[in-house]
Amino acid sequence: MAVHRSLVIFAIVAFMAPTISLAMDYVVGDDNGWKLEVNYTDWAKDKQFYVGDTLLFKYNNASHNVYKVTGDDFNSCNVPSNNSLGLFTGNDKINLAAAGKKWYICGFTGHCNQGMKLKITVLDGTAPAPPPNAASTLLAKASNFQIMLGMTLSAAAALIMV
Repeated sequence: MAVHRSLVIFAIVAFMAPTISLAMDYVVGDDNGWKLEVNYTDWAKDKQFYVGDTLLFKYNNASHNVYKVTGDDFNSCNVPSNNSLGLFTGNDKINLAAAGKKWYICGFTGHCNQGMKLKITVLDGTAPAPPPNAASTLLAKASNFQIMLGMTLSAAAALIMV
């Protein structure tokens, strides 16, 4: 009987574990992406970024790019001459590996001065766990694979218990 209970518990954990990830992936600008005429200060103001989260910059790489800069370069919209500090693919993922202030600008002429810049503060530690009533939200975020895996393991455990 203990084996059967263990299988049921394993099935539940296997189903839920991939959906309970405390690190967040943020698409900068949400549906707007990284482009002119988006207020990135407003976009970031209600978000809390933690070490381990990621930023995804989505943009047209023919007309935009992303540079990680210092606070002074951010304030003056100074684009570094070192291209190794820039990202140019149009689908750039940045892992937030350390706590502190982070600054990003578009290096195309005039874009930073037109507001295409982002300043965030990354907090140490991990994001708070979701509230207990968030089970339905977690289930809604589960992929089809995770749902099928959970159903299959649950069914297998039920058959073994019979």
